[in-house]
Amino acid sequence: MDDLRVEKRDDIESTYREHGKRLWWALLAYTGDREVANDAMAEAFAQALRAERGIRSPADWVWRVAFRIASAELKRRGRIAAPVDRPYEIDDRVSSLLSHLAKLSPRQRSAIVLYYYAGYTTKEIASMTGSSGATVAVHLHRGRRRLRELLEDGDE
Repeated sequence: MDDLRVEKRDDIESTYREHGKRLWWALLAYTGDREVANDAMAEAFAQALRAERGIRSPADWVWRVAFRIASAELKRRGRIAAPVDRPYEIDDRVSSLLSHLAKLSPRQRSAIVLYYYAGYTTKEIASMTGSSGATVAVHLHRGRRRLRELLEDGDE
């Protein structure tokens, strides 16, 4: 029994090493808030450690839970994502993209980030967000169209 716990804990630790940085950037892109990104990621991994026996795929589980926590926190604060203050480690193009992402609806933003940045399929995103695959596809389509409009407007 203890060997199983150690193995699961090791799985979660390796998930953190493999996915932590990418997950944090995805959460930042989704929320526009460093504090929310930090808290959502930390809470997701803390919950994973507490629930380690019931988790089949730690990476998928942590991504899903982190996005749900971040979404709930944005709703609790009664606001949508804000454009990210440009820290020194973000170049101009990334900063511009993050500020444009903040102008999308939360569902469009999560679909775009999870699909293009995290590499999840529409079916996986649907499972993560409690939507249907068709709904995710609509959010991706509308989000891409809106981003294209925003990026074209920014070129002028």
